[in-house]
Amino acid sequence: MQLNRLAVDGAFLATPDIHPDDRGHFLEMFSQPAFKREVGHELNVAQVNCSLSRRGTIRGLHAVALPSQARYVTCPQGSIIDIVVDIRLGSPTYGEYVAVELSAGNRQALYLAEGLAHGFAPLTDEATVVYLCSTTWAPGREVQINALDPELNLPWPATPEPLMSPKDRDAPTLKEAAERGLLPAYSECQELYARLGGLAVGGERR
Repeated sequence: MQLNRLAVDGAFLATPDIHPDDRGHFLEMFSQPAFKREVGHELNVAQVNCSLSRRGTIRGLHAVALPSQARYVTCPQGSIIDIVVDIRLGSPTYGEYVAVELSAGNRQALYLAEGLAHGFAPLTDEATVVYLCSTTWAPGREVQINALDPELNLPWPATPEPLMSPKDRDAPTLKEAAERGLLPAYSECQELYARLGGLAVGGERR
C-alpha cells in the first residue's frame, strides 16, 4: 500500500496493491506500518462507520471540534466523489479543497487528519462508504459547513435538488462558521499533530 500526500496538508490518498486471480482479487484495505511510515503516527481506530447513499445525495461537510477526529474513508460498493476542505484558521491552504474519486474499482482510501472537513456524493446509483474514526462520536462537538457554500464552489455532481439532511442544508458557510468561532486553529492542530508524532508545518515530519 502506498500513501500519497494531497494538495491540502494532512490529507493522503492510499492506493493498495491489488492481487487478482481466477477467484477475484485480494488487497489490504489498511496497513498500519504503511500508514505510520507516511503520516508519522499510528491510526487509533475507536469507531467504524458505514453509510449507504443513493445518487443525488450530498453528505457533509463534516468535521469535529478539537481534539477532533481523523478519518480513513473507503468506498467498497459503488463510487463517490469525496471532497476535503481545509477549515483550519491560519492554514496556508485555508478554504482550499481537494476532490478524489473513491470506488469499488480503484479500492483507494482517503485519510484526513484532525481539523479537516469532508463530504461526499455518490457517482453511481448507490454507494457504500466505510470509514475508520480515531475517536467515537461526540454529540455537541460536530462542526458542519454548508457543502453548497458558493464561495467554496465545490465540484459536486450536477443534480436538480441535492438530497441533504436538514442539518447539512442549514449549516453555515465557511465565512459564517469562522465568524461564529466554530473553526479549529491551524496552530492548535499542529500542536495536536506534534503530540501524535505526526506532521509539522509544511508537511515536514517532526
